[in-house]
Amino acid sequence: MEEEAKPLILILCTGNSCRSHMAEGVLREVAGDVLNVQSAGSAPTGSVHPLAILTLGEIGIDISSHTSKHMNEFLSGKVETVITVCDNADQACPSFPGQSYRHHWPFPDPAKVKGTELEIRNAFEQVRDDIRRVFTDYGLSRIKSIQGLPS
Repeated sequence: MEEEAKPLILILCTGNSCRSHMAEGVLREVAGDVLNVQSAGSAPTGSVHPLAILTLGEIGIDISSHTSKHMNEFLSGKVETVITVCDNADQACPSFPGQSYRHHWPFPDPAKVKGTELEIRNAFEQVRDDIRRVFTDYGLSRIKSIQGLPS
């Protein structure tokens, strides 16, 4: 399926460094070539957090080639679904051309956790597991709807 023919799912977060990339990685893994999954931020940090890369790698998902992007890069394209994963992005999110769906599924920011190295790692793993659960369910349901199967 060509990229333009696939429904574009845009996952937004403020910094586009952790949660949105984790969700993008999980949804791409679930959706295969059925969906065009991208992520962006309202105030991108310019990099993907190393612990986001590490914790997704632990479950076999490689996001090491991801880059931090601004949501305005997608304003000229047709975005079918916007999913915000933090409250700030939900408030800053514009409407995108062709947008049919919008979901807001907030997750705590593991990059803001203070504590020991173990506590920080645990925070990333917890958010990863929560994102994996939510976005796997969403992806499977979305694929079924595209294929005309009951969900």
